[in-house]
Amino acid sequence: MLYLVPTPIGNLKDITLRAIELLNEVDLILAEDTRVTGKLLKHFEIDTKMTSFHQHNEHRTVDRCIEQLKNGLQIALVSDAGTPGISDPGYLLVRDAVKEEIKVQCLPGPTAFVPALVVSGFPTDRFVFEGFLPQKKGRMKRLEALVNEERTIVMYESPHRIIKLLEQISAVLGEDRQVCTVREISKIYEESRKGTPAELITHFTDKGVKGEFVVLIAGK
Repeated sequence: MLYLVPTPIGNLKDITLRAIELLNEVDLILAEDTRVTGKLLKHFEIDTKMTSFHQHNEHRTVDRCIEQLKNGLQIALVSDAGTPGISDPGYLLVRDAVKEEIKVQCLPGPTAFVPALVVSGFPTDRFVFEGFLPQKKGRMKRLEALVNEERTIVMYESPHRIIKLLEQISAVLGEDRQVCTVREISKIYEESRKGTPAELITHFTDKGVKGEFVVLIAGK
């Protein structure tokens, strides 16, 4: 069995009892960053064997993991924060596990865009998740494809590119398009800000930028 185990995106208390129990019981934990996951395991006194599984070695290690699963190992996959496979490593392993008829189970748990979407005040009945835009090539093309999108648009962005993204939203989707940025979810300094791209740029230019962002854009 391959288990996908969500981990806290902020407050460690957000982890589920079932996740703690499962991480204790499996034979192996695949971690995006063993240093980050190591702190989590130490906090909950979990001593299960752990190895790295991240975007730079995912292609190389999938075959080995599949072989271990076929040999009867119970494996849990975790990312640094949130649900594995959502803008994090995991898709390739799940795809191949399903192909090999290996059982896959994903525990419910933290995913950053869900609380951000709910607190944004934008419609939640229909939305489109874009994840991270390309850092360079193809970035504007992705935005241009969303010009006539009527559903709420959900994106992830890093703190050092948030100003750039807001400028591009203004240029491509319109300077009056309403945007909500949510950062530091489930942490002490969680913040939700709503306004036009220009208003948000002013806010973050004056205040500075810290923390990973979920960016919500009102549909056309």
